Amino acid sequence: MNPLAKLMTGALVFTSTCAFALSVHAAVPESSDPIKIIDNNWSSQKVLARVAQQLLEQVGYETRLVPADSQGQFPAMGLGDLHLQMEIWEGTMAQNFDKEVKAGRMTDMGSHVATTREEWWYPNYVEEICPGLPDWKALNACAEKLAAVETAPNARYLAGPVDWIKHDQERIDALGLNVTVVNAGSAAALFGELKSAAARKEPIILFNWSPNWVGAAFPGKFIEFPEYSPECVTDPSWGINPDKTYDCGNPVGGYLKKGAWSGFEEKWSCGFELIENISFTGPMIDQAAAMVDVDGLSHSDAAAAWIKQHQQEVAEWMPACAS
Repeated sequence: MNPLAKLMTGALVFTSTCAFALSVHAAVPESSDPIKIIDNNWSSQKVLARVAQQLLEQVGYETRLVPADSQGQFPAMGLGDLHLQMEIWEGTMAQNFDKEVKAGRMTDMGSHVATTREEWWYPNYVEEICPGLPDWKALNACAEKLAAVETAPNARYLAGPVDWIKHDQERIDALGLNVTVVNAGSAAALFGELKSAAARKEPIILFNWSPNWVGAAFPGKFIEFPEYSPECVTDPSWGINPDKTYDCGNPVGGYLKKGAWSGFEEKWSCGFELIENISFTGPMIDQAAAMVDVDGLSHSDAAAAWIKQHQQEVAEWMPACAS
């Protein structure tokens, strides 16, 4: 039975110990100022942000969700205008995040158990069109087969929204790829186009990431570019192109961290301990995203449903200061 169906029919059984986790409240929150939680534009982050929000509110804090783009969020946190981010992806965000942490303006609140990969990806049937995949060199050999009307004779690569800065054009230039980047307007548009292409078995190369629900719904593979090294993005002499950076893929097994404004611990110390304790596994994040993108729940309802389905983990995350 679908986990949501189990939830709706009351099939989940909650122990008294686990139920306690939903009723704890700090007697006097250290500050009545709202904790401003970042709300990005992809489903797993939105659900994890709301899980954190709902748990912080159960402890007794005021919270506010604040939309922010994936790069501008870091200087805003460094200034204290935003306070908490539950999904910091190494492949996309490491440089700006590390800059704020090293400057003492942000706090690294630790990694989730889940590790990440962000990369160009295709559904398995595309190998019938371009048998050389997943080797990146096949992209040029199959460029015309992977083209669209607006990109021909170049292959078409469907990237995420522009603010998900991935340096795709730099990679294309460094590796000499006959590929044209087309940006999707949102994560929903990105995967909507995948669903449409897969239904017709049309070629598609697009940005994907793990953990995510997409790989389970559409079996596929990441394209294998030259192996990532930190020097790839800073030292042109490193790698197969001696004159350009970004002649490599993204990190494999990258981190997924939580980060906060550097003043968070002093101002909301019990909440800081709660967030430090939270750690999502890859399957947990897959489930959180699928509740929205597959089962159709709102982000807030998905967060509430996720909490109800993970009472034991929630109870373990709750700090002693909240009891």
